[in-house]
Amino acid sequence: MPVQKGKCLAISIQEHMAIDVCPGPIRPIRQISAYFPRLSPSNSMSEPLLPPSAGEAMGKGATGEGATGGLLSPLLHGATRGGGSWSLSAMSSMDTSVEMDSGDSDDSTSLGTLEFELLYERKSSSLHCTMLRAKGLKPMDFNGLADPYVKLHLLPGACKANKLKTKTVRNTLNPVWNEMLTYCGVTEEDMQRRTLRLSVCDEDKLTHNEFIGESRIALRRVKPDQSKHYNVCLERPPPLPSPTAMSAALRGISCYMREWEVEQQSSLEERGRLLLCLQFVPPASGGNGGAQRGGLLVGVRRCAHLAAMDVNGFSDPYVKTYLKPDVQKKSKHKTAVIKKTLNPEFNEEFFYEISFGDLSSRTLEVTVWDYDLGKSNDFIGGVSLSCHSQGETLQHWIDCLNNKGVKVERWHTTNQLPGSAPQD
Repeated sequence: MPVQKGKCLAISIQEHMAIDVCPGPIRPIRQISAYFPRLSPSNSMSEPLLPPSAGEAMGKGATGEGATGGLLSPLLHGATRGGGSWSLSAMSSMDTSVEMDSGDSDDSTSLGTLEFELLYERKSSSLHCTMLRAKGLKPMDFNGLADPYVKLHLLPGACKANKLKTKTVRNTLNPVWNEMLTYCGVTEEDMQRRTLRLSVCDEDKLTHNEFIGESRIALRRVKPDQSKHYNVCLERPPPLPSPTAMSAALRGISCYMREWEVEQQSSLEERGRLLLCLQFVPPASGGNGGAQRGGLLVGVRRCAHLAAMDVNGFSDPYVKTYLKPDVQKKSKHKTAVIKKTLNPEFNEEFFYEISFGDLSSRTLEVTVWDYDLGKSNDFIGGVSLSCHSQGETLQHWIDCLNNKGVKVERWHTTNQLPGSAPQD
């Protein structure tokens, strides 16, 4: 209906409310952090993102570009600026970064510092971790204090098999331990590929222990036979991105990577370490003119960081050796059982009378077991050495054959033997 000049257009209250309430499509109300977004370093923006000035907002409203868009949606307002320098895809990525970074955070809260020393002895293949002290830990109890202790893990690997733990210091935020924890059987290859994780936790008797902070040290930075001092700030584990800030494709990739990491972790899982000594004893002539036949001397020195098989968190380990093929099991030798330990020391030797030429077709199988009274023993792990082995086991076997009369010691990882069903 045309409106004559000089006459006011009469609008009912219902129409007036409809105009005010429904100005356009409904948009989500943004938080105040949306006006000050933290840009991702990967986004290259030619202009900084700023909320529109009052004059600019008034100008937009006067020209009919949507004044409410400038006030309620500053990001959308910036995206529609002339020149097309900001695309919608850039704005969507910016929204994602804002969503991932927004929310409550304890980054401003200090978790404390941890002071320790690391020493790797190449001759004994030992890693000594001396936990000195911590300062300014985050309070975890109602009294404003904590009961801190430190856990050590070698990554990657089975956490339970190589976990070391200090004593607990009660009611303090500045604990002093001065305690040395030693990893035995750490080879130079381990020092190049492994990482030491140091976790500070608060012990609670009635509830579960609480995590305070952690620090991770790449062992390749530790030089052999040189003590290195560290004083590091504790950090939180890296957070996972928010699922709502990820597209369907990214969520699928994330799930795939998580499953792949679990498979890699299980493939690298260790059940402990075993220190073996091999020596081929050459034949020698006796005093009465008879010749003594040579053979293979197998020394079982010790095990380190075995998997806990009993409910008390320990095992009752012993070691068995076979020289296969051996159908009648006449080559079986067994060490003594050492109770309630994950780091047994045996120092026992077994001799197999065999010629040097026959060793090329034989296989030395060494297995570690947990003794259980009244039921079948639990298999912990084992290692097989022969000319058909691979990696460290093959190198140990070749060094033994190439150095007759010389004792050759080497650490081995005890895993499930391929193609064997362990039965005691």
